[in-house]
Amino acid sequence: MKERKGLYRFLCSLRFAWAGIRHAVMTQPNMRIHLFFTAAVLAGAWWLAIPRDDLLLLLLFIALVLSLELVNTAIEAAVDLVTTNRHPLAKAAKDAAAGAVLVAAAASVVAGIIVFGPPLYRKIAEWLM
Repeated sequence: MKERKGLYRFLCSLRFAWAGIRHAVMTQPNMRIHLFFTAAVLAGAWWLAIPRDDLLLLLLFIALVLSLELVNTAIEAAVDLVTTNRHPLAKAAKDAAAGAVLVAAAASVVAGIIVFGPPLYRKIAEWLM
């Protein structure tokens, strides 16, 4: 049978990628938490009229955290497929993947404070005057 190429193959790839995202959202509580905070950050950016360059920075951090959460989910699934027994290397793989998400999330919080701090301060000062 002839291998399909072009648009069909691309659309299949998109379907598989979406299935992976859906799996992570449905099975990983932390992915749902990240999506909740994504919505809150985007709503806050709109409310505070965050400038375009700062919004792009926030979107980059959002993409980084969500992507690493997907990688973390993939690593956990692959390790669980290989072994159900406790093993120091399985633990190290899972912990390192979770650590990558933690580093990105912490950096995102710092970026959020830097981006949201001044406009939020101005907004609160307006209310108090």
